Amino acid sequence: MSDRFDFFVILAAMRTGSNFLEANLNALDGVVCHGEAFNPQFIGYPNRDAVAGVTMAERDADPARLLTAIRETPGALAGFRYFHDHDPRVLDAILGDPRCAKIVLTRNPLESYVSRRIAQATGQWKLTNVARRKAERAVFDPVEFEAHVAELQAFQARVRRALQSTGQTAFPIAYEDLQDLDVLNGLAAWLGVPARLEALDRGLKRQNPEPVTAKVANPEAIPEGIARLDRFDLDALPRGEPARGAAVPGWLAAARAPVLCLPLRGGPEAALRAWLAGLDGVAEDALLRDFTQGRLRRWMREHPGHRRIAVLRHPLARAHHAFCTRILPTGEGSFARIRRVIRRTHGLDLPEVWPDPDWDAGRHRAAFEGFLAFLKDNLAGNTNLRIAGEWCSQTAALEGMSAFAPPDLILREAEMGDWLPAVARAVGRPDAPPPEVAPEDAPETAPVPLAAIYDARLEKRAREIYARDYERLGFADWAG
Repeated sequence: MSDRFDFFVILAAMRTGSNFLEANLNALDGVVCHGEAFNPQFIGYPNRDAVAGVTMAERDADPARLLTAIRETPGALAGFRYFHDHDPRVLDAILGDPRCAKIVLTRNPLESYVSRRIAQATGQWKLTNVARRKAERAVFDPVEFEAHVAELQAFQARVRRALQSTGQTAFPIAYEDLQDLDVLNGLAAWLGVPARLEALDRGLKRQNPEPVTAKVANPEAIPEGIARLDRFDLDALPRGEPARGAAVPGWLAAARAPVLCLPLRGGPEAALRAWLAGLDGVAEDALLRDFTQGRLRRWMREHPGHRRIAVLRHPLARAHHAFCTRILPTGEGSFARIRRVIRRTHGLDLPEVWPDPDWDAGRHRAAFEGFLAFLKDNLAGNTNLRIAGEWCSQTAALEGMSAFAPPDLILREAEMGDWLPAVARAVGRPDAPPPEVAPEDAPETAPVPLAAIYDARLEKRAREIYARDYERLGFADWAG
């Protein structure tokens, strides 16, 4: 037990050495670490049924119950690992409690990114026997790496802000410190437990000990990826923007015309890209993209009088589009994981395999209404899943954009055919083809059109979920 703290949390990210740190903490008498106790996909560890006597279903219904059970672990100082994509409902309680010891574990983000890509390729997330090591080289993606760093920094900034505003001090520990017995024993002293390690736990082996350039199939892309960041001290706990940022890497500029499009995810992105390419008669891959804020500022300075355009989609239609394109389909990836959690927690009747020949309007309506119930909880911060860009409020997305550069023309989807040709004329492209706006529930994306299931009840639910969008952006009923 500790005379300083009631419990502890390791604030970290994937591939930062958190498993090794946990193993050494568990080797201390009187210390218990319960793994990823608030991971939405499992509880503690894969294939576990419960942590501290609390089941996964009980945790999902009331995360405070598990937090209390960990705090009250008899005869031990207990804790867990918490990553940025774990249940957001418990983070404020953790950060605001001075009786919770905060251990902040960091690693060079390039190393953690490459390590994660290798683990994803090999399926090997832990190594206890070097003879079973699976070798693979990662492919470095500069845009993906930038997003990886942005996620880390947003989480670290939130932690830093919470500690500063409450007058708390965390124990910082870097990946390289994990091999230092004195540092780990210093952590034990800081936690206020009397036990000390005589040696490091050697059960886990380092999976990829080679230099980072030897672990990447395209090392020549690394300098570009690092240059995009325009940062120097990447391991610091930095100041950062709110989680819903400007999403500048997703903005698009015409090949030559002074037009910049700020796509809202879940909206008519394909039609907007095609129109933007048509301004200069080029293919879509000629559009300027993958901007950093520095590159985008230069582009704006070099194109005085440019136009910045965003296009809104009706909230109900956008939710339906997200349901049809992200939740109905089966497969792999982050939305497949979200799909599994929604099925479990909200009881959605979703097909095991998609497309499903037996899927009909009745099942579609019931499942979509269940998805709307999930969205209401998710946007209110009452689920253990992230708020995806495909269904966040468009008001929040526009506020994030405006923190960097607000759009000077905000259209609704139905207005694209009227307003975009006027923009084309204004920038000297009078002969550019008009936008081809496909129906938002085209058969290739919506197996059952929204019109076939629409009624006042669905509209009422959408108004409850997206009240700010209806009020601040002036949306009427979808069928109005």
